[in-house]
Amino acid sequence: MDEAWRLTAAAARAAIGAGRLTPEALAEACLARIAERDPLVRAFVAHEPQAVRAAARRTDPAAPLGGIPVGVKDVLDTADLPTGYGSPIYAGFRPRADAAAVAWTRAAGGVVMGKTVTTEFAVRAPGPTRNPLNLAHTPGGSSSGSAAAVADGMVPLAFGTQTAGSVIRPAAYCGIVGYKPSYGTISRAGMKVMSDSLDTIGVMARSVADCALFAGVVSGRDLGDPDRAPGRPPRIGLCRSPTWPAALPETQALWGDVTAALNRAGGAVVERELPTSFAALVDAHPAIMVAETARALGWELTTQAPLLSAGLKERHLPALAWPPERLDEARKVAQGCNLAFGPALEGLDVLVTPSAPGEAPEGIGWTGDPAFNFLWTTLRVPCVTVPAGLGPRGLPLGIQIVGRRGDDAAVLAWARWVQAALA
Repeated sequence: MDEAWRLTAAAARAAIGAGRLTPEALAEACLARIAERDPLVRAFVAHEPQAVRAAARRTDPAAPLGGIPVGVKDVLDTADLPTGYGSPIYAGFRPRADAAAVAWTRAAGGVVMGKTVTTEFAVRAPGPTRNPLNLAHTPGGSSSGSAAAVADGMVPLAFGTQTAGSVIRPAAYCGIVGYKPSYGTISRAGMKVMSDSLDTIGVMARSVADCALFAGVVSGRDLGDPDRAPGRPPRIGLCRSPTWPAALPETQALWGDVTAALNRAGGAVVERELPTSFAALVDAHPAIMVAETARALGWELTTQAPLLSAGLKERHLPALAWPPERLDEARKVAQGCNLAFGPALEGLDVLVTPSAPGEAPEGIGWTGDPAFNFLWTTLRVPCVTVPAGLGPRGLPLGIQIVGRRGDDAAVLAWARWVQAALA
């Protein structure tokens, strides 16, 4: 298969199982794609083709991820590749061990293709990655390289992480599927954690089923088969959310199209907004994120400050002087909203809400606004973005499916239903 790089993980697994494809051939196809495209897209920060070939030869084709290439965001430790966390402070750093998520990927037969570009510590200065669909635009962040690599066929699967919108937004900007699981679903051992209350490991792929497969394998959970037709249509709440004023014209137009499509497909669709108390998360989320990150960067701020970006220092150094009560109050707001979220979904299976304000912004100096993501990250609930058409510049738009914490298998299944309804 000369163009095996185009296959989803599920399709590649089927081809390998049927003897039509080998792990070595799939790895070579993806290596060739990286060699052709990465000089332009710059999705990878570390990539060793000979190590990839050796891993593909060793893998068990019958394993759950047997032979499937995987991109690893460069905030997750890897024992055989440099781990730089998007910062010059860690140039050439090689951890002794893999992060747990990477270790379970390898144990399941996944082939690590390399480390993908992240913004600085997944919170600040963007890297060099470009949107493969239009190189003049950002792929989003902070999981920039992972989103770009999956969208451009360099890998069928990749890890991302999300503290505000760093899985869902770049996946939407690049026209792929992104899945941020319920908080804590995928172990963060071996991840450079910045905000302990918020940081969540997620996955990106070109299908909902691939996300369920990948996240299920590395978390040890059964996330079901989203491609299996449900026995009934979903009960959907259309939720503009408190940040609706951030929606650009293309998202406002998309909202009407999505509403019509879900109704045509037979969904039980109603308008559902969150209680007004949830608007307090607009201030609570950044307070938690900035304060926790400032403390997490203790060694870097106190011993390596000249190597930190000016933007990171300007945003986080002042938080060290905040009174403890400021963070305590923000956490109380988050806790209260977490407790209230289940009742707010009464009678519904999921909420449908925008994935991003609009198309990917032009330029790579800014990775976009997480206005439609941070709310759900703070609530620690599962979110899936699926492609939902194109904006005025021909770049992808996404729509986000959100459900109750721990209800990940159902959210993935309903996300696939929504995607089919929008097709």
